Amino acid sequence: MEKFISFDEIQKSLEKKETDCQAIVSHYLQNIQTKAHLNAFVEVYEQSALEKAKEIDEKLAAGKAGKLAGMVIGIKDVLCYQGHESNASSAILEGYEAQFTTTAIQRLIDQDAIILGRLNCDEFGMGSSNENSAHGKVLNAVDENRVPGGSSGGSAVAVQANLCTASLGTDTGGSVRQPAAFTGVIGMKPTYSRVSRWGLIAYASSFDTIGVFSHTVKDNALIMEVMAGHDEFDSTSSRKPVLHYSELLHFEKKAKVAYLKETIESPSLQPEIKEHTLAILEKLKSEGHEIQEVNFPLLEYVLPTYYILTTAEASSNLSRFDGVKYGYRSPNAHNLESMYKLTRSEGFGEEVKKRIMLGTFVLSASYYDAYFTKAQKVRRLIKDFTEDLLNDFDYIIMPTTPTSAFKFGEHRDDPVAMYLEDLFTVQASVSGVPAISIPNGTDSEGMPIGLQVISNSFKEAELYAFSNYLTKLTP
Repeated sequence: MEKFISFDEIQKSLEKKETDCQAIVSHYLQNIQTKAHLNAFVEVYEQSALEKAKEIDEKLAAGKAGKLAGMVIGIKDVLCYQGHESNASSAILEGYEAQFTTTAIQRLIDQDAIILGRLNCDEFGMGSSNENSAHGKVLNAVDENRVPGGSSGGSAVAVQANLCTASLGTDTGGSVRQPAAFTGVIGMKPTYSRVSRWGLIAYASSFDTIGVFSHTVKDNALIMEVMAGHDEFDSTSSRKPVLHYSELLHFEKKAKVAYLKETIESPSLQPEIKEHTLAILEKLKSEGHEIQEVNFPLLEYVLPTYYILTTAEASSNLSRFDGVKYGYRSPNAHNLESMYKLTRSEGFGEEVKKRIMLGTFVLSASYYDAYFTKAQKVRRLIKDFTEDLLNDFDYIIMPTTPTSAFKFGEHRDDPVAMYLEDLFTVQASVSGVPAISIPNGTDSEGMPIGLQVISNSFKEAELYAFSNYLTKLTP
């Protein structure tokens, strides 16, 4: 087993003085170098990480260190970190240096976490395979011929391959949970507004959330409790109090759990994933929990609703990248109009351009009511249906993904098949409720399978506790 799988192990080693923060950072730096071909990190902050580690070692010796002393974290390349490049894995932002630090990252730093570097992702968070990055694809450490999932593929692989203790990703429609399932780690998407979006380079503002990858539920909960909470820089962030999630992981009650018939009977569901999901439900039933099948008749509308709304928001959000203020500017432009056109045509990748075009179309005067307005109404129906279910049940359980990690290029010529990879994750995103993916064994080819658990808004403490309990039942 790799050294330092969990933060608990790191803390015990620090307490026993078997190691120090500088040695921990050096260990991860060595791992990154050894596994550089995975292409998880696009930039490693070696010098600043070692300097920070030395500073924290001094704090530990003086008994003044924060609760995350010894935690080494990688950050997705859509999160700003002052004085460091942030380009959302896009050529259009090449060379852009962040002028401020994402609130979520700053809160981790304030508790003495060490930021090790920025992680590869699909361009602007648009993708389900991490094949859409200006920095090249990320490889799945279990099978390097397969995708790690997206868009936070680099963040998932960094934890999977033990290149850092934990990592931050972003989840718009499943971009933390889906790669977590594909790589066999834990991935958490909190309630929308639970974590400030200040400093997150936006894809779809009413969906984007900052999430966490880790090896253990406790590590995930600890990072979340530090990051979460109201932020004066983000008016959409919630003022609800943040609990000490990492101290509330004991689960004893008998839960009332729903599973959606349409997900289990989906024709796109890989048989082995169905088998593993049903096996967990049977184990829960044998443990005395109430398990009930429910219908979710809106499942077929979830993906169209998601893609209409997110592409519309992306069209608006990405209009700022025009070559005027920062980032790439086409050297071939000869006037203002050609500068706009060429800069965006040359700077954006194919998937981003596809989504901008689709979003611009659904926002156009002729189609606004037919598509965008109607999708907003359907979003409300999905949200209300999901919340009604979660008022009757403690949790909803379903597979995280219809399939295990697929091979590179497998869905390149079939965008619908690619978008269907998000089929089970978008419900929580459209509804704004928290959801987590935990490992649930492997398929016949050794590829990880994920189990997704959903709870009602701001029930992160209960979701973490139940997920921690589930990890003892999964293979």
